[in-house]
Amino acid sequence: MQFALFAGDEALTDAGFDLSAVLADGDGPWPDPDRFSVYIGSGIGGFPEIVEGAVRIHEQGPSSVSPFFIPSSLIDLAGGNGAIRYRARGPSLGVCTACAVGNHAIGEAWKLVRDGEVDVALAGGAEASLSPLALAGFMNMRALSQRNDAPDLASRPFDAQRDGFVMSEGSGLVVLESLEHAVGRGARIYCELVGYAATTDAHHITAPSPGGEGAVRCMEKALYQGGLVPADVDYINAHGTSTPTNDATETQAIRTVFGVHADKLLVSSTKGVTGHLLGAAGGLEAVAVAKALHTGIVPPTANLTHPDPDCNLDYVPNVARAAHPRVAISNGFGFGGTNAVLAFKRYEE
Repeated sequence: MQFALFAGDEALTDAGFDLSAVLADGDGPWPDPDRFSVYIGSGIGGFPEIVEGAVRIHEQGPSSVSPFFIPSSLIDLAGGNGAIRYRARGPSLGVCTACAVGNHAIGEAWKLVRDGEVDVALAGGAEASLSPLALAGFMNMRALSQRNDAPDLASRPFDAQRDGFVMSEGSGLVVLESLEHAVGRGARIYCELVGYAATTDAHHITAPSPGGEGAVRCMEKALYQGGLVPADVDYINAHGTSTPTNDATETQAIRTVFGVHADKLLVSSTKGVTGHLLGAAGGLEAVAVAKALHTGIVPPTANLTHPDPDCNLDYVPNVARAAHPRVAISNGFGFGGTNAVLAFKRYEE
C-alpha cells in the first residue's frame, strides 16, 4: 500500500494534476471524482503483515494480532487507500493474477476509459513480498538465481547462463486518460494504449504451455484489439524473467506470432536492471514502454553477455538504443498460466 501510494503521488503529479491542493482539501485541477478510478493489483498483498500475524498468533496467542491485520493484508486495499487519498469514486478493482497483474489492472482500467465510463484511471501493480518466507518458497521451487557471489550479475534475461530471477519489490502505476479529457486540460501525453488481451494456458500451475501457446494467443489478440498487424510492432518489452524456461518459451512465442518480422524487432527485458517485482512488474514495465515511445530510447537487457541458441532475437544487449519505435507491446505472464499483453502507440498530434 505504501509503495502504491508513493507511486500514485508521483504518477498523478507527473500527469499535471495538483496533488497538493487535493490533499489539503483544496480546489486545484483534479478529475471528476465520480469519473476517476483506481485499479491497483498485487500478486500477494501484504505478505510481510501475513507472516508477522502468523508468528504473533503462534507465539503470543490471538489477542496479539493487530486489529489492522486484515486491512493491512488485503490486496484490494492498495487501490482502496488510493481511492480515499485521491478522491476517486469510480470503480476500484484489486486484481490478483500473479506476475501478470500489472498488465491486467492497466488493461481492465483502459476498458473503463475506452468505454466512456470514466475519464481518468490510475492503474498498475504494487508488491511488498521480500521476506524470508517468500524467498524460501521461491528458492525451494528453484525459481531464484543462485548467483550470490555476484548479485549485480544475477538477473540476466535471455543469457545462456541465466539460472533464475532476482526477487524485488515496489510499484509501477500509470495515469490513463481519455484523449478528449487529456487534450482539454493540455496534458503531456506520453503514448496511446490501443490494445489489451488476456488469455489462460490451462496447462500447469507454474510452467508455460509448450511453445508459449497461451502467450501466442494473447499477443495476437492484443494486436487485433489495437488494429495492428505483426509488421507494425517495433519493440517488445518482454516478460523475460531470467529463468531458463520462461525466456526460451517467450522467444518461441514471439517467433510464432511475428514470423520473419521477428528478426526486425527490438526485444528487451528491463528485469535485468529492476529484478522481478512480481505483481508490480507489469506496471513498472508499462512505464518503461511509455517512456521508450516518448523519448525514442529503447531500454536494454542487462547482463546479456553469453548468447543462447534458444534465445535468438535482438534483445538490445547491455546498452540502451536510440530507435524511435512507433508501436510497442508489453508482455506479462504469471503462475497458473495467466497472460496479459498491452499494445501501445507513439502519440502523434
